[in-house]
Amino acid sequence: MIIDDIAGHPGEWLRGNGPLCDIVISSRIRLARNVLGFPFLTRASDAQKAELAATIRRHIDAEATAGDWAYLEMARVEEIDQQVLVERHLISRQHADARGSRGVSISRDESVSIMVNEEDHLRIQVLRSGLQLDEIWDDINRIDDRLEERLDYAFHPRYGYLTACPTNVGTGIRVSVMLHLPALKLTGEIEKVFRAAKDMRLAVRGLFGEGTEATGDFFQISNQVTLGRTEAEIINDFKHQVIPRIIDFENRARKALVQERANALDDRIWRSYGALRHARTISSEETMLHLSHLRMGIHLGRIKLVDMKTVNDLFLLSQPGHLQRLYGAKLSGEQRSAARADLIRKHFEACSSSA
Repeated sequence: MIIDDIAGHPGEWLRGNGPLCDIVISSRIRLARNVLGFPFLTRASDAQKAELAATIRRHIDAEATAGDWAYLEMARVEEIDQQVLVERHLISRQHADARGSRGVSISRDESVSIMVNEEDHLRIQVLRSGLQLDEIWDDINRIDDRLEERLDYAFHPRYGYLTACPTNVGTGIRVSVMLHLPALKLTGEIEKVFRAAKDMRLAVRGLFGEGTEATGDFFQISNQVTLGRTEAEIINDFKHQVIPRIIDFENRARKALVQERANALDDRIWRSYGALRHARTISSEETMLHLSHLRMGIHLGRIKLVDMKTVNDLFLLSQPGHLQRLYGAKLSGEQRSAARADLIRKHFEACSSSA
């Protein structure tokens, strides 16, 4: 599997077929692990990083089924292709921007990626569409156990798994759920989410994680603390308290828009459709905002001229990395804006002709 295979089909995080997918875009669990006998990466030499990457890759390859996984050495991946991997949530921006020996192992269906030499020696991630935390935990726990049979993890009997960042010490688990919350944003009630998250010691981040803004009304909700809590406790909090509470907020806001501000809601949705259908240049941020309004409009039954698959595809294909890869060249900002508008118009035309 190479980047062509990855970029040629919808990413797992925007597949749109999981439970509660009208609001819950995707669920992810990530485990941070370090290998005993090697220093944290901030203290490791280039030679130690290279030895570590080779050691980890050997054991990942031994567990992987031939043809179902691919290992990419990041130093050999072109800049645009690295951006594609970031946009598909297979690697972090930090991993793409780093230097030295590092890599990523990716399953063919993109539900699993294992970053090698990111912030920790290993960042194991399982990602699925919709709310599927129990299924994800079963998968990632099995992968982690199999790797731990081959690798000696740095573990303290009192503190748990030792990690480069103190906030990950303990279980090393980070549970993240990506939510689409356009109604809360439109009604000005998104602060409810922020307050609820703060009360529950959760982090709220943008589309691509730490340091990013909530483009397209996408918000990542994740735990901040792992020490002193079990994996089951953290996951159960998300399943039974955190996510249901936010979904309820969003559904109430959508209902209020339909009942009390229907004309304003339809105006927003149809203006977004018109902008996307006819624009000759359009930025990534504007595209995400308009697609967000359309996505909500489709789920509320307010517009039928475009389907959900087209909207979900464009969320991904209009991103800078995917766009440049599609056009086979590195584009300036102005060129990307024109190419993005052209791409969107063609998809909308195809959608209209097939209706």
